[in-house]
Amino acid sequence: MELFFSTFLKMFFIMTPFFVLSVFLTVTTEATQKERKSLAIKVTSSVIIISLILLFFGKNIFDVFGITLDAFRIGAGSLLFLSAVELIQGNKATAKVGDKNILDLAVVPLAIPIAIGPGTIGILLVMGATFENRSSMLMGSLALVCAVLVIGFMLYTSSIIEKIVGKQGLLVISKITGLFLAALSAQIVFTGIKNFLGI
Repeated sequence: MELFFSTFLKMFFIMTPFFVLSVFLTVTTEATQKERKSLAIKVTSSVIIISLILLFFGKNIFDVFGITLDAFRIGAGSLLFLSAVELIQGNKATAKVGDKNILDLAVVPLAIPIAIGPGTIGILLVMGATFENRSSMLMGSLALVCAVLVIGFMLYTSSIIEKIVGKQGLLVISKITGLFLAALSAQIVFTGIKNFLGI
């Protein structure tokens, strides 16, 4: 259960749920309640599928390109740190709707790169490669799916959350999430350097 909760919390914060929610609200400003809910379901499904593919095939990707796990840890941690800085400063890129159908935004840009950015992709690959057996992989996958479902529920009830918290409240929470991300990314980089140097 410890693996489940640690993976759940990591993935929940890595996917920057409050930033995703604020972008979701921005791109669905003119959408109906029904369209918002349909889009929330589509985004959640897309994120689950993409995340599980990255989690399960992480080891194969390392083998194909000859990349060591610790080198990828350092790279992924650095990317995640940059995302955290952008989140704290409020500079993280937002999506533009244009003339697109609202449901066309589910995979790009809401699933990728808003929910699953470069840093998240790196962390998912590293996480998948570090699971030692089938039971840990199963528990990790379950925790990942649960984290995405919680974010999906937030998107599904976005109208209610917007009324309670407000856009300024979401902005403050996003910055706090950025602080957690910065600490998490630093820990990932330190682990990679420590293992690389054999300390």
